Amino acid sequence: MLNIMKGNIIMAYTDINFKTKKALRDALKEGKTITYYQPGGMFPVAQNGSITLEGPHYPASHTWYANAKVVNGVVVSVK
Repeated sequence: MLNIMKGNIIMAYTDINFKTKKALRDALKEGKTITYYQPGGMFPVAQNGSITLEGPHYPASHTWYANAKVVNGVVVSVK
């Protein structure tokens, strides 16, 4: 459920347009800094905690979704 008061969002995109969740995981393993945003910018993006990522970016069909842990606006782990 969306809770704007706490800064939670339903879905976000990574700044890099990963075509697969595996590519996202590989980038994390390589030590790349991965940030994210909420398309349209209507809702605040959680800077710490858990978020849901989706990809690839619109207009492509979304073929993967991931739960991510974020710290200070950076993805630190993905399930």
